[in-house]
Amino acid sequence: MTRPVLLAALLLAGCGAADGLQPPPGGKLPVAPVGARATPTPAQLLTPTTQQRPLRNDELLRRSEERRSDDFNLPPQ
Repeated sequence: MTRPVLLAALLLAGCGAADGLQPPPGGKLPVAPVGARATPTPAQLLTPTTQQRPLRNDELLRRSEERRSDDFNLPPQ
């Protein structure tokens, strides 16, 4: 019973390899998106955009300020 589980786990572990992805011989890359001038390369397809992975906001607090009162911060009833 444990051998099929170990075999399945081993096979699934190899599925996540994204190194050196290429289309199959004789295959083509996906068609260009609507409005694009050229078909993206595999590297461009694998690189996340800023919308997919936003940049971090490192704005520092420059001065201490009192918070204004929150009229909706009411105790539970």
